[in-house]
Amino acid sequence: MTSSTSSTSSMSWTLPGLQLRDLTFDAPLDHADPTAARIEVFARIVTAPGGEDRPYLVYLQGGPGSEAPRPLEESSPGWLARALREHRVVMLDQRGTGRSTPVGPDTALPEGAIPGAATLREATPSQQAQYLTHFRADAIVRDAEILRELLGARTWSLLGQSFGGFTTLRYLSDACGGIQKALFTGGLPAVGPHMDDVYATTWRSMAARSEEYWTRFPADRDRFRRLADAAD
Repeated sequence: MTSSTSSTSSMSWTLPGLQLRDLTFDAPLDHADPTAARIEVFARIVTAPGGEDRPYLVYLQGGPGSEAPRPLEESSPGWLARALREHRVVMLDQRGTGRSTPVGPDTALPEGAIPGAATLREATPSQQAQYLTHFRADAIVRDAEILRELLGARTWSLLGQSFGGFTTLRYLSDACGGIQKALFTGGLPAVGPHMDDVYATTWRSMAARSEEYWTRFPADRDRFRRLADAAD
């Protein structure tokens, strides 16, 4: 389900106990219009010595807005060593994060992304909102499918954490044919209740726990209020 042919760059290197391959490829900003603006997507493929033929496991990071981990050894993150026994692990910087094309108010926009604007700050609110629709889970799935085909993998497995779990569900909905198995450590939505009901319930729980905290540390209430005012 890729949108068009991508150009790629690749570099391989090693750390003690790890073989690493950095891969950057281009993808449409808008997968519905592959002839328009392009962005770059970065992934780091982590392999244990002797594991070059193992199947791929894609780690979908939480956030949204966080890049994938940067392993310096097989014990970090804590699950990596176990995963490497059976897989090559793909650390994907989801579009807008890390070494993929970033999102920020003063970051240069991809050429032709927003007519008349070089950065998001120069765009109108409606243009900003429209631009950010291209960084949702559906677009991340399409990017991942481009990468899967570039790597020549008929299928691969997914590990979704928090927002990555929501992205994994979107992947299962849009492109299940490319998935061997999907693992969740978070980000599994409720079945039945509307998300507004779920968040309303968690809000009440958070408020109750906050009151417990203020009772124990009353001086912190004003500190948190000042922080909230500063962030507003």
